[in-house]
Amino acid sequence: MKRVAAIDQGTTSTRVLVVSEDGTMSIAHAVRHAQHHRQPSWAEHDPQELLANVEACIAAAGEVDAIGIDNQGESCLAWDAVTKAPLSDVIVWQDRRTAERIEVLRAEGAEALTLERAGLPLDAYFSATKLGWLVEHQPGVRAALVAGRLRLGTTDAWFLDRLTGRFVTDTTTASRTSLMDLASGRWDQDLCDLFGVPIEALPEIRESVGDFGFIGRSRVSASIVDQQAALYGHGCRVQGDAKITFGTGAFALALTGASVVRAPEQGLLPTVAWHLGGTRTYAVDGGVYDASSAVEWASRLGLFGDTSEIADFAAPSAIARGLAFVPALSGLACPHWDRSAGAMWLGMHASTQRLDLCQALLEGVALSAAEVIEAMRAHVGVADRLSVDGGLTQNRYFVQFLADMLERPVVTQRFHELTAYGCASLAALGAGIELPPRECDVTVYEPSRNGAFVGEAKARFADAVARARRWH
Repeated sequence: MKRVAAIDQGTTSTRVLVVSEDGTMSIAHAVRHAQHHRQPSWAEHDPQELLANVEACIAAAGEVDAIGIDNQGESCLAWDAVTKAPLSDVIVWQDRRTAERIEVLRAEGAEALTLERAGLPLDAYFSATKLGWLVEHQPGVRAALVAGRLRLGTTDAWFLDRLTGRFVTDTTTASRTSLMDLASGRWDQDLCDLFGVPIEALPEIRESVGDFGFIGRSRVSASIVDQQAALYGHGCRVQGDAKITFGTGAFALALTGASVVRAPEQGLLPTVAWHLGGTRTYAVDGGVYDASSAVEWASRLGLFGDTSEIADFAAPSAIARGLAFVPALSGLACPHWDRSAGAMWLGMHASTQRLDLCQALLEGVALSAAEVIEAMRAHVGVADRLSVDGGLTQNRYFVQFLADMLERPVVTQRFHELTAYGCASLAALGAGIELPPRECDVTVYEPSRNGAFVGEAKARFADAVARARRWH
């Protein structure tokens, strides 16, 4: 019986899902990795730790016929082409060290070029300024460039180079760098020059499904960004199909088919959903930087212990009581794109309790996600029912409040590994393996609040967001 392994390498952990031809599937191994914050705006991972975790997952999967790898998207690093040794830590997508550089480029009018070619605004979120920072500030990186031995790329290219000897990336990942021309699917010389990234140090761009080499006797047949893998795993195939994954951040994607939707004024990002059989399928992307990361932060502060404490609340909605939380620990993404925004609670009283703060936090993440979908609705015919996944979707209060704010049904699935499953499905496709349709055990949350409540909640939250903006 043929088996496929999907390596889901995310912001906080690495896991492997093994799927068999008969439809059985299981997580064979999962391991967390350290988060390094050496300076207030920095976020880094140890590339050797990530690689070791990927290797451990591959070993735990056993003999498989095909492997797919999904990656963090915008996280990147530098390494030596000859020794394959890392020349930097991984700069994580949450990292904001290049914020000042972004403002300089914006003042020079450079955003017109990035919007035209890459379809992306100027933001430290994307890989381009991170890679340029490495070239400018890391002596070892500059020395490798002079010696003609420098390799720059996102984490997928690092894993593939180390594990299969192929220095490649896929179109979805390249579309998140701000260095790829969205129309041609190729690295753009003008964009590389703008950000100070030597184009010769970047990996070859390939389709999302194809030949990425071998790990042992197993063919790597798919490589893709984790959010795009989740979109595929949700079963989204038709224009307007959409999902939100509530992981470290919350990321909504809606398929736009052959059309590239450009709406920078709404904070929406055109991106490649997947590249299969010579055809690029596009999506529109909107994100909330802090979702589960905000909940974990509240736990570290001691606001709650077990997650069961915040699964339901006796008190009425926090926002209805005038208590709001803006989840801007890493700034605000869609539709605001304000990295200077600060996370804050507003409306506290002497009687405010820790669980009140937790309730407001959950509502703030849901309201932020609702802002993203509202922005999308103006440009894409988003499907009436929205599919969601990720750790936060196991919280009943959160999902019900989300459905209320979206004013549409929200669907959760008992099976939570949709990112890995999407990656496994693409790997099977690339290896000619037919997986049976997955049985879906779903829960549908219907909206339960009236329009007046929703309107007031959104207005109060919008006021809170306005106060949080430009805080730093």
